[in-house]
Amino acid sequence: MGSMTTTMVLDANALRQTMRQWATGVTVVTTALTTPAETKRAGMTVSSFTSVSLEPPTVLVCLNKSTYAHELVQESGVYAISLLGVGQESLSSRFAGLDPNVTDKFQGVELGFAETGSPLIVGAIGHLDCKVISTFDTATHTVYIGQVVYAHADPEAQPLIYHNRSYHLLSPVGTPQR
Repeated sequence: MGSMTTTMVLDANALRQTMRQWATGVTVVTTALTTPAETKRAGMTVSSFTSVSLEPPTVLVCLNKSTYAHELVQESGVYAISLLGVGQESLSSRFAGLDPNVTDKFQGVELGFAETGSPLIVGAIGHLDCKVISTFDTATHTVYIGQVVYAHADPEAQPLIYHNRSYHLLSPVGTPQR
């Protein structure tokens, strides 16, 4: 490893390039709020997602404050996470807002629901339905910690992996340790 200086000023592009080396699964975070007049819903592709604790069952997502999904999670206090699998690249791009022809991200997407009323993408390899129990505010994002009230996974499905601005397949390396 080369020498590092601890007094260097962080360059945003250096951080961006470094974070591109972190391989992650692909998730779509959704939420909904039903009022007597209407049902509002929002969804976005999110890579900032992780498990926090098994007891109580909690996960977190980080949402940019400038997004409608952030606004609606803040208002509704709930969110769901759909873990995408191989073959769902177009859903990832759709919910990331990368297709300018899509005006309604949910149009034509088969949805299910569990406890909170937040949409779950049918065919995803896993689902988590959550109630917000804590938030942490940063300059541009809010960290939402959610208590998981519903979880379901397809253990045979292959996850969609994102690394260095493209999608990848997961393949085992070596022999698993037991």
